[in-house]
Amino acid sequence: MSPRRNRPRGGEQPVGHESANRYGLDRMETWQGEEWVVRQVGGGAAAKHYRCPGCDQEIPPGVAHVVAWQQHMGADDRRHWHKACWSARDRRSAKLQRSRNAPRY
Repeated sequence: MSPRRNRPRGGEQPVGHESANRYGLDRMETWQGEEWVVRQVGGGAAAKHYRCPGCDQEIPPGVAHVVAWQQHMGADDRRHWHKACWSARDRRSAKLQRSRNAPRY
């Protein structure tokens, strides 16, 4: 007898599944009157140290997180946030303002 299959087959999707929340897919969100591009990064794809602007703590390699940038800005202005900090960004705005030349590790 074969083991039970826990995942749906083929084209079936679980109830409440949103493809925009999958890793690597960009979605648009509005925050502070600006359009932001938001991308989920899985733990396997996170290979560097980042500093979260919401809590000013380090995001170590291997930790899933969120990358967000303003739609009209370039790739140099991307910010890496903890998922919880991005969800609570209205309450967790950056306390420390870094200059453009400051290290972002």
